[in-house]
Amino acid sequence: MQLWVYWWEAVVLLRSGCARTRTFMWFATCIAGFTTRTDMLGVTSMIRSLGLHSRYYDNLLDNFHSTGIKLDEMNQLWVKVVVKLFPSLLQVNGRFVLVGDGIKVPKQGKKMPAVKLLHQESESNTKAEYIMGHSFQAVSILAQAENSVLAVPLAARIHEGIVTTNRDQRTLLDKMIALLGVINITLPYYLVADAYYANQKIVSGLLENDNHLVTRARSNVVAYLPHVKRGPKTRGRPKIYGKKIRIKSLFNQKHRFEEIVSTVYGEKNVVLQCQTRDLLWRPVGKIVRFVVVIHPSRGQCILMSTDTALSASEIIRLYGLRFKIEHTFKQAVRVVGAFSYHFWMKAMKPLRRRNGIQYLHKESEPYREAVQRKMYAYPVFVLAGTISHGLLQYLATAHPKQVWCAFGSWLRTIRPGVAPSELVVATALRQRFPEFLLVNSEINNLAKFITQRQDLDRRDLFQIAS
Repeated sequence: MQLWVYWWEAVVLLRSGCARTRTFMWFATCIAGFTTRTDMLGVTSMIRSLGLHSRYYDNLLDNFHSTGIKLDEMNQLWVKVVVKLFPSLLQVNGRFVLVGDGIKVPKQGKKMPAVKLLHQESESNTKAEYIMGHSFQAVSILAQAENSVLAVPLAARIHEGIVTTNRDQRTLLDKMIALLGVINITLPYYLVADAYYANQKIVSGLLENDNHLVTRARSNVVAYLPHVKRGPKTRGRPKIYGKKIRIKSLFNQKHRFEEIVSTVYGEKNVVLQCQTRDLLWRPVGKIVRFVVVIHPSRGQCILMSTDTALSASEIIRLYGLRFKIEHTFKQAVRVVGAFSYHFWMKAMKPLRRRNGIQYLHKESEPYREAVQRKMYAYPVFVLAGTISHGLLQYLATAHPKQVWCAFGSWLRTIRPGVAPSELVVATALRQRFPEFLLVNSEINNLAKFITQRQDLDRRDLFQIAS
């Protein structure tokens, strides 16, 4: 039961993100529904897991569509809660470490705005090359959890599939910078991302606020030596760029490589060969640090950092932690169900198979407003799932002993020094939920709110508690 007390103390910090107390209580109920449900069949699974009466189904739906939830402000509050509550957020040179990436969520609804044909660039043969669905971009922050590292989700938004005005010329890179602005982390940070984000727009947007990018560079990247002036001064603009260097050609300079012990997460007794060069990168007109790496089993890789104070081993370590956001995506999809929304728009024109971007600038005003209402509900649902996911990680990090005591089951993979997984924490909370309601129904606002709306004819509500 104490786990739910810690859980509620964190959730109540988000109160100012809602216009009314009733709206906040329904939003907190939705977060509790994400935590306690055992299936991912949309809002109905929350009704079942919380034992609510069926007449409150519409209340939950209306809450996700409610403008009383101030989405951006709630997102900023969640970021502040993460920074405040997590005991050991990863820091390098006094900076937080953020990880950014995209995820494509399959959706087959013909009346769901922003659903479009998406290409999946994956080496897994279990994924289709093309799917219909929603394309998200997401940002997480890295936190230390005993001997492991977690990527705590901060925000995710749909950044493809719909264009409301033909004047909107923003790319996915522009929208990623905007998303970083929404979460509004005032302290400096490193953003770790894959080669897609090694771009002038991302680098310029980060450097503008004294932040830095750590990424993998493309294989055809080129850079320049700074020009060294010789002889008397001549007329005209001073030359900046000197000799052009194809970074891939550095792999041929075997004599300039040095051997270092691998700092990649999870690797032991592995020796890497690397070469570090500080060169002018033309897209931003600044000196960046390139690290050319040869791994004994994974082959060659070119890494890049806009912070030239980072050592080669630190750059390799940070980029090695990028995959942590992939693990977070996996847990969000399979354990939390953060993307399992089923919100259809009745008045929408049905989508055709292999449909592309939907342009709304020629549609009527009521139709555009209806689409925008639905496009508001999707990120609210995902944000509730994100908060639920982050709280599971918080309890695993800050209160692991209480989690294992409340788990009440067995796992073959329980190991010392490894924090409980999201599944373990969710199971522990699910076991203690009836007790939390019975003991705190008169003193805790959330317990009282849920208890008053439960269907007392359902006997299964009290079987676990008894």
